[in-house]
Amino acid sequence: MVRKAIVPAAGYGTRNLPITKAIPKEMFPLGLKPAIHHIVEEAVQSGIEQLLIIISNSKHSILEYFDHSVELEDFLKSNNKEHMLKHLELPKIDITYIQQHYANGLGDAIRLGKEFVGDEPFGVLLPDDFVLSDRTPALKQLIDVYNETNSSVLGLKQVNQEQLKNYGVIQGATNTNLIQIENIVEKPRQDPPSDLAVIGRYILTPTIFQCIEDLTEGVDGELQLTDAIKFLLRIEPIYGKIVSGDRYDIGNLEEYVELMKIMSKKV
Repeated sequence: MVRKAIVPAAGYGTRNLPITKAIPKEMFPLGLKPAIHHIVEEAVQSGIEQLLIIISNSKHSILEYFDHSVELEDFLKSNNKEHMLKHLELPKIDITYIQQHYANGLGDAIRLGKEFVGDEPFGVLLPDDFVLSDRTPALKQLIDVYNETNSSVLGLKQVNQEQLKNYGVIQGATNTNLIQIENIVEKPRQDPPSDLAVIGRYILTPTIFQCIEDLTEGVDGELQLTDAIKFLLRIEPIYGKIVSGDRYDIGNLEEYVELMKIMSKKV
């Protein structure tokens, strides 16, 4: 049973500069809610009970957003605006925070969740990756596969050839509706092993922490989760699931604007 998940939210947001000097990209509006609110809602809808959000020194607005504002609530009550209290409702989930003092790659961020996870399988949701599905939330799709296989599961999408250099790309064998992963390469500059890229949804077994401990600097001089997954492949089977739904990257301006239009219509 997957009860816990990690949301790494300590990155610098360099693709969205200069606005991310002051506003974390996780707080970018989508409708009337910040992006990370929708991510937390996905976790709740997927059955996650406990969430760890990894923040940096400049991301305290995330912590403040998910805290109750007693002063604002009292103001609304005393000014006959009780009907607006519904806008302050937060996802019902236990949220813990840990601070990453220096952004050193996704592998390093996940490493900080070792004590939080314990010996349980856990989810990972990257807060700049959105998958809109009319049916099953993206993370729940992976949890369903984990329940079938008791193995780590990576969310996958087919990506245009010229974009594969920006992703972890897998090689694998199709087994019914699943892909048994045989290899994974971080940001291949040439000869990618397939057109299937890993997007920001994972279910990982706690064995991944052993693999993270063995990491050395990889692509971009960072500790890459992809490299830890490559080590994990030597120990345990890992599966891939092509996630159903439309995927958007809010680090990409065009995709963010398109997603904002869609979410605004749902307000």
